[in-house]
Amino acid sequence: MYINPNNRETDQTRILEFVRQHPFGILISAAEGLPVATHLPFELVQTGEKALLRTHMARANKHWKQLPGSTDLLVIFGGPNAYISPRWYDHVNVPTMNYIAVHAYGKPRLVEDADEVYELLKNQIEQHETHLEQYNIQTLPSDFLKAEMRGLVGLEITVDRWEGNFKLSQNRDEKNYRNIIGELEKTGNTTGIVEAMQQVYDRQGYKH
Repeated sequence: MYINPNNRETDQTRILEFVRQHPFGILISAAEGLPVATHLPFELVQTGEKALLRTHMARANKHWKQLPGSTDLLVIFGGPNAYISPRWYDHVNVPTMNYIAVHAYGKPRLVEDADEVYELLKNQIEQHETHLEQYNIQTLPSDFLKAEMRGLVGLEITVDRWEGNFKLSQNRDEKNYRNIIGELEKTGNTTGIVEAMQQVYDRQGYKH
């Protein structure tokens, strides 16, 4: 993706934390020419320096059938975004959007072994149920679980490269970025952009 040098995030720790906080992504492949996309929940797993993205999709979704022929997959993770009005600057300008997006590129491996699919599903469910503590895959009736699993295909992507686009008004001076934050707070619908802007600018030396 195009990333203005001002907005490129190279800190992998921040990129991985963003993916953990926004695990619902878009899987894109183009093994047969026309790009195909599927919206999926992902689990980020780190083993040493290697990062893996694990997910599953319905077997009825034909997308999985083209994955073995894909040499490189793209997964897009989107986060908060907000409209930035030109009225918020102390100079003439144009409207824009502030947003965060992360792209992951990697190679796929289909997961069809029943035990491995079970562990994949168990880990994904536990990731989302941590604060709920109401649902446990281990309590499901065995026949029901086996039938459900037969309708799924697991997928593991070894990530070769990350791209982080944290477009958060990094090209503005302190006066203007403070005003942007103030105006966003007035809207009452900042969707996490204010917090992200504060983190980025604190890191660059601006104190709020």
